[in-house]
Amino acid sequence: MANILEYPILRDLILPFILIFTLVFAILEKSQILGQGKQQINAIIAFAVAGILMAFSTQVDWIKRLTIVMIFVLFLMFVLLLVWGFVWGETSGDMLAKAEGLKWTLGITAIVIIAGAALYITGYWDKLKSSPGFTSNLLFIIFIIAAIVTVMNQKKDKKG
Repeated sequence: MANILEYPILRDLILPFILIFTLVFAILEKSQILGQGKQQINAIIAFAVAGILMAFSTQVDWIKRLTIVMIFVLFLMFVLLLVWGFVWGETSGDMLAKAEGLKWTLGITAIVIIAGAALYITGYWDKLKSSPGFTSNLLFIIFIIAAIVTVMNQKKDKKG
């Protein structure tokens, strides 16, 4: 084994247990179902729930798969927000300060590129491309986006 994270005991038992324990404990603490100042009882309940869940390998496998998807989605959201901040963030000497239409174009282009990259990386692009009606569906989506941008620009022009 190359590193400690590849050991099955850690990957299949300890990390899912810690994840479930932490989530259940956080939910119990935040919701205060048992009242305030009941950290020990909340911890015991969270420990029991996580321990019971670890007895069922099917559910542990679901959690591991869902965690991978969740991390991928969080990473995509981070990249999208980072690009969106570059486009919409205002600083002194901002070249795009008066080019509102260009900001929207760059923002929508960033969303499309990130969505396309996510589809390509996950392998769903090939499935979509081989599905019947792919071209017409893609053109319909582009038409809807163009219509939304046009309506938003018209509303903005009427206001200002």
